[in-house]
Amino acid sequence: MILEMSVLARTRHIPRRSTEDGTYGALASLTRAERFYWEVLRDLLEAGLPFMVGGGYAVKFYTDARRPTKDLDIFTTPAAFPTLRSCLQQRYSVSANEGWLGKVRHGRHFVDIIFGSSNGIVPVQEAWFQHTREAQILCHRVPVISPTELIWSKAFIQKRNRHDGSDIVNLILKQRDVIDWQRLISYMDQHWEVLLCHLLTFRWIYPSERDAVPSWLLDDLLSRLGQQRQAPLPVPKLCRGRLFSSVDYRNATEKWGFVHPEAESNDE
Repeated sequence: MILEMSVLARTRHIPRRSTEDGTYGALASLTRAERFYWEVLRDLLEAGLPFMVGGGYAVKFYTDARRPTKDLDIFTTPAAFPTLRSCLQQRYSVSANEGWLGKVRHGRHFVDIIFGSSNGIVPVQEAWFQHTREAQILCHRVPVISPTELIWSKAFIQKRNRHDGSDIVNLILKQRDVIDWQRLISYMDQHWEVLLCHLLTFRWIYPSERDAVPSWLLDDLLSRLGQQRQAPLPVPKLCRGRLFSSVDYRNATEKWGFVHPEAESNDE
């Protein structure tokens, strides 16, 4: 199958028997949920399928922060998702929701297989695999999504009941020298204001670490802001809030006369 062959090739260096010597004792200490996660990772590694660990486990790897997580997030490309789903369906119940997310269930526990985003802006790309790091997670050596793509994957998670801004701030703090700022701004070019908001939040939270954000990047974003302030206001009235949350900004488009962002023909 031609599907994702270059990605598959990049994952073949990971041992099929991924639990290393001396770690079997650690398996006994895993919770029931963690044992389930371990089994999913084992199956994917043994099958040689393309995936990256993201979410809370990736944040903990990069920041060493104590951060509770209710599941395991696995990233793959839209093209590779059906293959991962077929593999895991041999043992578990796997569903696909909303065209960007699959869920692997075992009782009340689940693993998310993410190949896009709820707002459609952040599709997982094959190029992401070129920048993965390798980490020991749940007694496996696995590829982990890079800090740059991890920030990009979290930039729009800003809901009333969930906001990943603190993860982004702490990733900037701990991975400042690893983040590829040029690549990040290329992802967020149309949404540069969102990136600027995250960077200003970082500066406010960690004022002694302001130099973690390159001066050229801040100058670039502030220059864009200055130019935008001189431009006329968009017509019609726009609300992009539903790119953050389809629920929290529903009134804007259903009651207050604003237009959905997908109706915007040109980015101001």
